[in-house]
Amino acid sequence: MSTDRRTLLADMAIHVLAESGIRGLTHRAVDRAASLPPGTTSAYFRTRQALLTALVRRLVALDQAELQDIGERTPLPRSAQELAAGIVALAELRLTGEGRRRSLARYACAIESVHLPELREILVPRENAGRRVVYDFLTARGVAEEDADARTITLLTCVDGLVFDRLVGGGTVSEQEIQGLVAAALR
Repeated sequence: MSTDRRTLLADMAIHVLAESGIRGLTHRAVDRAASLPPGTTSAYFRTRQALLTALVRRLVALDQAELQDIGERTPLPRSAQELAAGIVALAELRLTGEGRRRSLARYACAIESVHLPELREILVPRENAGRRVVYDFLTARGVAEEDADARTITLLTCVDGLVFDRLVGGGTVSEQEIQGLVAAALR
């Protein structure tokens, strides 16, 4: 039961952070969001840092599960256009609904990790099937393995920057933008 409660509280912390910002993330706010008695969150996560750490671990677990699922369901793209379309679909997931909330929380935590290195270590990008699709696509097009890894990271970092820009400024990520990034990764 306590694992379920910890997961619920971490999920609610993500929600509170996305809706209210880093200053709004308090034990009491999480209690209210979870419809639990005052003091419940602090009983599970004694400090703000413990709450943030649990939030970041949950955020990474959710993101990894999503990327793993996408990668496992996605056949290797046959063209740069297909890869770009898949990346645009991922970007749209990150800009709408629950994905938007997680993106807002992720970026807030990334900023917070400047002051809390233990958060930075948790937020480090990880290998997953989604990332592997990009890598495999590049190597299938003749990009050397050592270059494919660096280009995969660069491409996905650029996409992350576009998502951040659109999250803050509004709008969507266009297929033309992603096609340009994919073409650059192939050069």
